[in-house]
Amino acid sequence: MSKFQKKRGKSSPAISTASLPDIIFMLLFFFMVVTVLRDAELKVNVITPSATELTKLEKKSLVNYLYVGKPTKKYQETYGTRPLLQLGDSFKRVKDIPLFIEQHRVKVPEVQRKGITSSLRVDGDVTMGIVSDIKTELRKAGQLKINYSAKPRGE
Repeated sequence: MSKFQKKRGKSSPAISTASLPDIIFMLLFFFMVVTVLRDAELKVNVITPSATELTKLEKKSLVNYLYVGKPTKKYQETYGTRPLLQLGDSFKRVKDIPLFIEQHRVKVPEVQRKGITSSLRVDGDVTMGIVSDIKTELRKAGQLKINYSAKPRGE
């Protein structure tokens, strides 16, 4: 007679589901912390020009966006239809660019400040005079890395 006998008719024990709510809440908190929401509501119409030689920006956290274009219909009664500059979530004047750049620099760690890039998202119908004024203010603020946003040219 053998010492070890196989037990017949018994099934394997059920898997415990007691820890599933903990796992689900950990995943929920993880995605809530990691997800980056849009910073600003776009208040201007921006249809960027198309280009062939494009490069992708590596670190989006080091990019501050400057939008230039005609206000959306919602804001045209208040601001008119001439092109405006949007910094962050509000319309600003060109003179306000250095303050906007400095506010962004303060948020970035000192080691990464050299990598800050200003991305100009300019509507194709905007005159070059506004763009050159913006570039002059960026130069005065010490922001020399400038990027022009464009969409890929459909071939």
